[in-house]
Amino acid sequence: MTKKQKIIFICIVILTALIWITPALMADSDTGNSFNDSFSLAKKLLEKEIYPDHRITVYCGAEFTEDKKVILPPGFKTSKYQSRADRIEWEHVVPAENFGRTFSEWRDGHPDCVDAKGKAFKGRKCAELTNREYRLMQADMYNLYPAIGAVNALRQNYNFTQFQNDTKSSFGSCSMKIQDKKAEPPPLARGVIARTYLYFDGAYHRYRMSPSQRKLMEAWDKEYPIEPWECERACRIQNIQKNTNQVLKKRCQPKGLWEC
Repeated sequence: MTKKQKIIFICIVILTALIWITPALMADSDTGNSFNDSFSLAKKLLEKEIYPDHRITVYCGAEFTEDKKVILPPGFKTSKYQSRADRIEWEHVVPAENFGRTFSEWRDGHPDCVDAKGKAFKGRKCAELTNREYRLMQADMYNLYPAIGAVNALRQNYNFTQFQNDTKSSFGSCSMKIQDKKAEPPPLARGVIARTYLYFDGAYHRYRMSPSQRKLMEAWDKEYPIEPWECERACRIQNIQKNTNQVLKKRCQPKGLWEC
């Protein structure tokens, strides 16, 4: 075999390997939502396709009805946003502002972000109007969970933490605690929250947790293991949104809970 023939042969071998290996790598890569860029549609899909037989809120474990009315647990109370306490809203566990501010349209505005009176605007509304990448992140169903409206409103865009044991609940019998622009979720939600943050950090290059937030999420992930509903929910979302939540897949498969 001549030198030229050897080079051609090696090139063919490499190209053949790439053809077989690349799809497998892509299938196991951390990728975000590229299917739906409508937040409104995402909420409808969650209501109709993901949660019809598991109508339970993420933080307080409250049931809600088909028409989005919350059955408040005994002892639940709120000092603010009382008009939103009887309905569910779709909560971004990783707050939209936390990744939205990586977009110039959110921070600085855009030439197309002008209202009917000719006044320029920026922020979430502008990013949603002008940037599809932002809309895809905003509509990622893996990051959206049903929450009591008042809890969603009070949580705002606060990062999660763990307070001292004497910190009181902000919602009576629901042990969601909000103080000093930080939020501590009840134990029942901590594993779900942790794995959502880890997914989002891996799926989107624009979003990165701080070292302290990552340390907390990794600790919660270990302390509060995966449960069957998380795996079922992930498979339902994968069937619609078409991307795999690798964080959940790696935790569900060893337990025989991955049936996507």
